[in-house]
Amino acid sequence: MNKPFKFKQFTIHQDRCAMKVGTDGVLLGAWTSLDSNPTSILDIGAGTGLIALQLAQRSNAETIDAIELDDKAYEQCVQNFEESDWGDRLFCYHASLLEFADEIEETYDLIATNPPFYSEDVGRKTSSRTIARQENSMPFEDLTNAVSKLLSKKGTFATIIPFTQEERFLSLSEKSGLYPFRITRIKGTPTAKIKRTLLQFSFENITCIKNELVIEINRHEYTFDYQELTKSFYLKM
Repeated sequence: MNKPFKFKQFTIHQDRCAMKVGTDGVLLGAWTSLDSNPTSILDIGAGTGLIALQLAQRSNAETIDAIELDDKAYEQCVQNFEESDWGDRLFCYHASLLEFADEIEETYDLIATNPPFYSEDVGRKTSSRTIARQENSMPFEDLTNAVSKLLSKKGTFATIIPFTQEERFLSLSEKSGLYPFRITRIKGTPTAKIKRTLLQFSFENITCIKNELVIEINRHEYTFDYQELTKSFYLKM
């Protein structure tokens, strides 16, 4: 699991990161709409820098910033940025979301995050991976409030969360003036329960397009839709 993860146009070193490359992050980086042609992008809780790198590959944004609090993940994110083809457009801040939101005056045309989302009490399990996955380390309330401050008027915000948290997240987002215009619910197989929800928001309350995405027909037999979404990134797609 500590081996570098090679994508078609960049490599992710992940030996110092609690959260390794996973389907959630790749999905978010591939699915997020760039129809608004953002010139500035922010990746919150960047980890390895995967999502920022995907968005760098897909867009012409001049500024792609990331924030990461964990020391080792921050160092690794910087390394992955520097070794990519887009190092001149990528920058990682070593800060918490709340610190960053307090200090930064600029706004971003696109904000993306694959947030930590284990809100249950994890007791004594305090490994880096557990903390990285714990919603308590970045509560949804803090996230939606910070996004509403950091997002430009015409900007959009994209995230991926557990389907079980969808209703609560939509409610919190609305309190921050953010309204969904895209919702895609993710299933592992055609007969599986919905596991994740991809959401994209703006400050405009417009009609929301909703759909489903199934990842596999059978083990390692990927659906056409999933292949189409991720083929720009995965080597074997």
